[in-house]
Formats: sequence, C-alpha cells, structure tokens
Amino acid sequence: MQPPFPPAMTIGPITIHWYGLFIVTGAVLAAVVASAEARRRGEDPERAWDILVWCLLLGIIGARLYHVISRPAGGFVGWDYYKEHPIDIIAFWKGGFRGLGIYGGVVGGVLAIFIYTWRHKLSFWRWLDIVSPGVLLAQAIGRWGNFMNQELYGPPMKNPMPWGLKIDAQHRYGEYLDLQKYPVETTRFHPTFLYESLWNLIGFALLLWIGRRFAHRLRNGDVFFLYLIWYPVGRFFIEMLRPDAWTIGGMATAQWIALLAILFALVGLYINHRRPLPTPSVESATSSDEPGAPAQS
Repeated sequence: MQPPFPPAMTIGPITIHWYGLFIVTGAVLAAVVASAEARRRGEDPERAWDILVWCLLLGIIGARLYHVISRPAGGFVGWDYYKEHPIDIIAFWKGGFRGLGIYGGVVGGVLAIFIYTWRHKLSFWRWLDIVSPGVLLAQAIGRWGNFMNQELYGPPMKNPMPWGLKIDAQHRYGEYLDLQKYPVETTRFHPTFLYESLWNLIGFALLLWIGRRFAHRLRNGDVFFLYLIWYPVGRFFIEMLRPDAWTIGGMATAQWIALLAILFALVGLYINHRRPLPTPSVESATSSDEPGAPAQS
C-alpha cells in the first residue's frame, strides 16, 4: 500500500496539502453528524455549525501547542527546536500531522464548546455528547493524511501483509534509513494510521448506537465519557507500534494521557450515575447544564 499522490498539489498559485484537506473534510462531516444529533435531541441543529468554527480555531491551536511542547524520538522537530525558533510555532502548516497533536486538539475543542455553551447559556455536557460521535468520524478521516504524507508509521512487518505500507527513502528515519537492511521495494511497515482510523470508525458507529439504544438511561455527559474511554484505549495500544513516540518515564506520553483520560471518564460515569435517574421533564431535558441530568431520547 502506497499513496497514489504526492503530499501536496498545486493549482496555480495555491498549494493544497492533502492532510489539510482531510482535516477539513472530517470536520465538516463531524458537523453534519452533530447537526443530526442535535435535531434528534430537540436542539437547534444550526448551532452545530457555529460550534464547528470555534472547534476548528481552538482545536488547531491546541493541537499545535501539544506538538510544540513535545519531544518526539527519531530526531523530529519538537520543543528543543521551537525554543530556538519561536517564530516557527505559528507555522502550523509545516510538518503535516507531525505538526499537530490530537490530544491537544481535543482539549482545544472541549474548551471551544465550553466557551460557546457558556456564552449562549446552553448545556455544556449535552453538547459534548452531541459532538462526540462526529469527532471520532473526523479523526478516522483525518488519519488518512498520514497515509498521504507517509508519516507516523509503525515498525516493519516481520511477514509483509497486503495492507503494509511502502515508505519511500525520503520519508524514512532512524534505523530505517538503512536501505540495505530495509529495502524500499520489499519492506512493508505497519500502517498505524489505518489501525487508528478503523478503531475510530467502529467507535463512531458504537457511540451513535449507544446514544439511541440507551437514550432513556443516559445522562448528559455519558457519551462524551464513553468517547474518553474508547479512543484512548485504542490509542494506548497503537502507541506501542510508534517508534517515534514522545516518551516520559519509558512510556509514550500519549499512553500516559490515555490512562488519565480513561480514569477521568470512569470517575465521571460513576458520579453521573450515583443518583437514581430522575423523571424526565421538558425543562430538565432541554435546558439543564448538570452532568447528572437525563438525556432526551
């Protein structure tokens, strides 16, 4: 498996990067899903598009800051570089997905939803639930930017499989630069982007199904907490195939964050369901901002 096109294409004076195109496409489809979810829950679907703008802005800022403070292995650009070249911090278009960090993007997106719902006196937890399934879809689509850029791949396969990645010499790093040991034509690398994309697609379908099947039992915030369990679980194991990962204490930083996110979500679900489910009412189902309020089916 190898990208059919170069990482960027030029149309006159305009250069279009595939990873940017995948990010925008994923974000738009996430807003479509959120709009449908909002309508199903009795909320104004147009607000999903307003939230999209906020999430794109703060999400990209958060994703960039995560990358800037990172110290990835393999000689890739991180904090050691940016502290010497601070002007490049704002050049988020450089480095493809290596210039953005998904966990920072999630934090930025959550902050954007908090600000928007606070300004418009909406339920923060309810809108997190509305947006969460679409976020997984956006992540699943966005990961294909890694494929186009030939980046963030895993180690070579011991037994090459049809889905293995063929990585050109200019996109190699570390020991994989040894083309005699790892020939371009025969070496196939684990497509970690594909593993994560499939995991996110399954999670997207699962969150949508749970949100409908158990709507009468869910509280505001539950779907978001499930997102904070599903994605980090997959990311934790996929990080084991990332030889370029930023590590702390011998373990990938993304794995530490995954464990903290899962713990936070489990505590959130426990607190959310400590009390018996109240009898739903029109007022509580549409305007409450408490995490323990019932979700409207």
